[in-house]
Amino acid sequence: MNHSITPAPVKKSLAVAATPERAFDAFTRRFDAWWPRSHSIGASPLQTAVLEPRAGGRWFGRLQDGTEADWGEVLVWDAPRRLLLAWRIGADWRYRPDLLTEVEVTFTPTADGTQVTLEHRLLENMGAAGEGARAAFDSEGGWGLLLRLYGELVGSLEEEKTP
Repeated sequence: MNHSITPAPVKKSLAVAATPERAFDAFTRRFDAWWPRSHSIGASPLQTAVLEPRAGGRWFGRLQDGTEADWGEVLVWDAPRRLLLAWRIGADWRYRPDLLTEVEVTFTPTADGTQVTLEHRLLENMGAAGEGARAAFDSEGGWGLLLRLYGELVGSLEEEKTP
């Protein structure tokens, strides 16, 4: 009998004191403001993190040497409820146009703001490297760090609007 082990999706969640509209806008349209420069691929350091605001748009890094490093594309843009991104970076941290894993981010209203939930799934599409990639995404420097940085931005934006 042949059994394959499927890496579990990486799931992270964060409560923010903002409406779903503001939370979605901070995640997407202010993407460059919270995405860390350390999290990029390519031969040159990251200058700008870009998330094109539409289904079919790209998400990528604009590098300091003027080149662009693709990360994937926007599969679903359902503001302010849901964002679905194709992640096409392999476990070797190289862009793989034939690889599809998904990063889904949902924005659910709560009494105090919005629950933001991120799930990175289909890691089995990375083959044998999927478990190692999952460990990296779930590590201290992975999606948890990115959501924390995003949450800090949302908090600062909400403080700016408070008199």
